[in-house]
Amino acid sequence: MIHIAHGGIRGEHQEGLLERLQDCNRVPEGHTGSRGRQTAGRMWEGLGLQVFLMCLGVALCSHASLPLEHAHRRRLSLHRHRERGKEGQVLHRSKRGWVWNQFFVIEEYTGPDPVLVGRLHSDVDSGDGNIKYILSGEGAGTIFVIDDKTGNIHATKTLDREEQAQYTLTAQAVARDTNKPLEPPSEFIVKVQDINDNPPEFLHGPYQARVPEMSNVGTSVMQVTATDADDPTYGNSARLVYSILQGQPYFSVEPQTGIIRTALPNMDREARQEYDVVIQAKDMGGHMGGLSGTTEVKITLTDVNDNPPKFPQSVYAMSVAEDKVVGEEVGRLKAKDPDLAENGLVTYRLIDGDGMGVFEITTDSDTQEGVIKLKKLVDFETKPSYSLRVEASNVHVDPRFIAWGPYKDTATVKIMVEDADEPPIFTAPSYSFEVEENAPDGTVVGRVHAKDTDIANSPVRYMIPRYTDVEQFFRIGPEDGIIKTTRPLDRETLPWHNISVSATEIGGHHQDAKVRVNIKVKDVNDNAPEFATQNEVLVCENVAPGKVFRFSIAPEAANNQNFSLKDNRDSTASVYVTRKGFSRMTQDMYFLPIEINDGGIPPMSSTNTLTIRVCSCDSKDTILSCNVEPYILPAGLSTGALIAILACIVILLAIVVLFVALRRQKKEPLIVFEEEDIRENIITYDDEGGGEEDTEAFDIATLQNPDGANGFLPRKDIKPELQYPSRPGGRPAANSVDVDDFIKCRISDADNDPTAPPYDSIQIYGYEGRGSVAGSLSSLESVTTDSDLDYDYLQSWGPRFKKLADLYGTKDSADDNS
Repeated sequence: MIHIAHGGIRGEHQEGLLERLQDCNRVPEGHTGSRGRQTAGRMWEGLGLQVFLMCLGVALCSHASLPLEHAHRRRLSLHRHRERGKEGQVLHRSKRGWVWNQFFVIEEYTGPDPVLVGRLHSDVDSGDGNIKYILSGEGAGTIFVIDDKTGNIHATKTLDREEQAQYTLTAQAVARDTNKPLEPPSEFIVKVQDINDNPPEFLHGPYQARVPEMSNVGTSVMQVTATDADDPTYGNSARLVYSILQGQPYFSVEPQTGIIRTALPNMDREARQEYDVVIQAKDMGGHMGGLSGTTEVKITLTDVNDNPPKFPQSVYAMSVAEDKVVGEEVGRLKAKDPDLAENGLVTYRLIDGDGMGVFEITTDSDTQEGVIKLKKLVDFETKPSYSLRVEASNVHVDPRFIAWGPYKDTATVKIMVEDADEPPIFTAPSYSFEVEENAPDGTVVGRVHAKDTDIANSPVRYMIPRYTDVEQFFRIGPEDGIIKTTRPLDRETLPWHNISVSATEIGGHHQDAKVRVNIKVKDVNDNAPEFATQNEVLVCENVAPGKVFRFSIAPEAANNQNFSLKDNRDSTASVYVTRKGFSRMTQDMYFLPIEINDGGIPPMSSTNTLTIRVCSCDSKDTILSCNVEPYILPAGLSTGALIAILACIVILLAIVVLFVALRRQKKEPLIVFEEEDIRENIITYDDEGGGEEDTEAFDIATLQNPDGANGFLPRKDIKPELQYPSRPGGRPAANSVDVDDFIKCRISDADNDPTAPPYDSIQIYGYEGRGSVAGSLSSLESVTTDSDLDYDYLQSWGPRFKKLADLYGTKDSADDNS
């Protein structure tokens, strides 16, 4: 059986136990660790305490193992007795040692020699070296090695509990020569015993926190938490305590929880907004020798509305020109509020002053300024200054700080009105005058008046803009503003004249003002009365005497033999029939002249003619027809027959139009005329030519024989049986003086030529003849004859004859030189 010094041990092994324990817990000289070197003193102080407690535990266990051993033996004996009775054979209990299960080794040992973890020993080992100890499991052969002869187990590497807290190994005793197991394998655990080698760490630092300004003492800001990699179940290595190293006296931290709280009242953001706080976490319960870690916490005070708006000055001075229009900005003022966002929003209003009705104030949401604007026009001459009382207040008030109020402030604004060069002002916003129609030129209509309200009081000049009086019915005195007519006016043509008058300041900036002038043309009795309407009066043929008609006409009229007129004294008259019956066949229309007098001053009268038409009526005096045509038409020809006749005529016309359209579409003329027929036609050539030097502009043969210009053109009405060639020698010589013979010869040729046109036509001859007193202007024969004329006079005929003068003059001079 394998034995170690830890756990229950039989009596025969108690003597060597203490020695092995001392070996297990002996620390060689010069032992230091990477982190242990920093805290060597503190570590070995705790280690000594641990060794002492371990030894005390071993001693207690050794004494307690004896009764356990006896009890165990009794249980084994009883078990053997039962087995022997069962199977009929005797089983001898083998001698066995103490059953162990774990070793301990301290972490972070870095001495020069391997650390002795413990010693294994088997009961069958007699010390002759025939027993071989074998170690397997986690770290066997690399971290843990065993002396196969003595069974001593050593740790060859530094162990770190934070990396691995325990190792599971298996030990077995075998025969050295045969490797045959002498005992069953035994499993045990090597635990790495923790030391305080890890300081606390803040895994989420540095931190940022926010807390409202003016918070009460003890207001929670945030909680910070540190972690310690040491074993929390062993000693105080992982028991942490928090403290504040920086940030006092403004903040504090709870030692056990790490909650940061405010420590001072009324911390003002406007005085200081940010605080840098350092928190420490220390293990070993905060005692001396413990390891520590720190973190930074940036705490920001958030804003609350704890400050009222405040004007930097109590009185503001502004000015505005009197020519500014309504709505224009006068000035700005701003109350300062150190609070932020909605806590610093300010609104403005006017609370007092003589300018409350003249000015208004609004709030600029972007700049938080109060903008004073003009609400009504100001006048320097009327009131040169105004005073306003402006109040600025917070939009949002925090009820927690309402007792710190009031959250508003006031200031005085003095506004001075500046004098400006203003345009003249008319004494009335508009003028209305009356003038009688037909008044002569120069009649006074009325007078307008404007004055300069400036201190200079400059004179004013008046004028009527032409676009308001296009036909120039009026004129105005430039200095006195008197409006007069330029011609007689007619009310019936234009009863009202709406014009504008402009007044301009003389000597200033030429600013002008305009006013509306409405001129009414008064009516005078200058038009004679006439019928309101020109409708005809219808009367039945069988009308009885005394029948009445009513019309809207003037009151007076003359009577005749057939009708009489009665004045109704209401601008109407009644026409009466004075005879019995009328005949349309005899006379179907009567004209009654009526004189109308208006009775005005002066009285005007006119004669109008009333037309009375005789109509056919039934017994109830219902008019049937007023036309004479039905009596002239033959009997039996009704209106339907007339409509049928008209319909037939329309159909015939449509057929004719359709036939003409179809003929035109086929391009066939209704009357046969060939396009090639040139009888009685004149051929026109719009070509002037370039003179004698231009030999390419046209062909003289075309002018002599236009029919032959485009080839042979035969006659269309006579088909010739044979073609006669032209007669040679028929044309007289160019120098012949008998023009009459020449023309007769050409006529004879034309008459005998079957290809010639059948009617008279224009024949063109390239011959002018000779013997004219005026001479010839043609140059057709000048090439073959010598000219005895002197062309020097062409030089005096001007530039139009310069070309001829150069041609003939140059030729003469050239001949002379030759």
